[in-house]
Amino acid sequence: MAGSYTKGDLEPAVKNVLITGGAGFIGSHLAADLIARGYRVTLLDNLSAQIHGENAPPPQLAGTSTFIRGDVRSREDWLRALRDQDVVVHLAAETGTGQSMYAVERYMDVNVRGTALLLDLLANQSHRVGRIVIASSRAVYGEGKYRCPQHGVVYPESRKAADMQRGDFSIKCPQCALELALVPTDEDSRLHPESIYGISKHAQEQMVLVTGRALGIPVVALRYQNVYGPGQSLRNPYTGILSIFSTRIRHGAPISIFEDGTESRDFVYIDDVVNATRLAIESDAAAHGVFNVGSGVATSVLAVAHGLREGLGGDSTVEVDGRFRLGDIRHNLADITRIRHALGFEPRTGFAQGLDRFIAWVRTQELPVDQFARSIEELERRGLYK
Repeated sequence: MAGSYTKGDLEPAVKNVLITGGAGFIGSHLAADLIARGYRVTLLDNLSAQIHGENAPPPQLAGTSTFIRGDVRSREDWLRALRDQDVVVHLAAETGTGQSMYAVERYMDVNVRGTALLLDLLANQSHRVGRIVIASSRAVYGEGKYRCPQHGVVYPESRKAADMQRGDFSIKCPQCALELALVPTDEDSRLHPESIYGISKHAQEQMVLVTGRALGIPVVALRYQNVYGPGQSLRNPYTGILSIFSTRIRHGAPISIFEDGTESRDFVYIDDVVNATRLAIESDAAAHGVFNVGSGVATSVLAVAHGLREGLGGDSTVEVDGRFRLGDIRHNLADITRIRHALGFEPRTGFAQGLDRFIAWVRTQELPVDQFARSIEELERRGLYK
């Protein structure tokens, strides 16, 4: 019956898993892991040219898997993909903070309307889906959590363009204007996304959580931090600074650093993300939960640039130009206490080790066209790059 789910359906016979965006970075790694563990996996992906290149071939996976070339905005594609599925891992999305600020309709159409179609079908069609795992994002937090020496915990609003144009990129207390100290952002922190992408991920997560409870389907929302590692798209100039920087280095082009370079991100290695996602599929304790998936360590953008340049060699310079993108946050650091305690998750790959693995993989790849300058021109033309 539509929306039906009986507790216990997942134990121990979960075998059929649908991964939307399954040909992408996270999806392909997750699929390989699940197939190796005996799951039957279906991949739904539109093979976006921005990510996969023009005329990309379907993914080749050993084991029991099915690939459907389709779009999450198509009811017919959803109906075909959902047939006989026990679990849906919904990864398909438009990603990229900067691009989202002008491709507003596309981001909301794919991320929000595409998810609405899934939920509408689960509410109104017969199915056997017993769990949904939704890929949320660190972007739902906006600037995240800070501490003021006078006022305690603060969730600051976005920085003012006028301050940043003067070279002041710091986060200040809205009450006393003192500079704030970064603290790890936990899942109970205020949600106030600062980009269209972040708004779309917030909407996705809330839609799935609310509908899952109403239909009696356990749902898990995973707020991924900055995922990196072998296999990420080297073609997409709008997201993934490791990919963008490594392509610039291989072309001998300068690495342009936004702001002052001390802005930081929580980089989490792909194998750790796959492990966390599998725990979300399998663990009873995950049901109806929201979890950060990160390393719990903040790494500066300058450290990333210098690490890549040292590892890849070449003549690229690192240029800190003081310019900035509207919609970017200053820092990102996840509190991963909840996922540790509830699911037993522990990140196993530190950034230095993960960076070495990424560099080794990059050396084996064809040199992609460097589209960074074009992406910046696009942002600048729209007044989003200052």
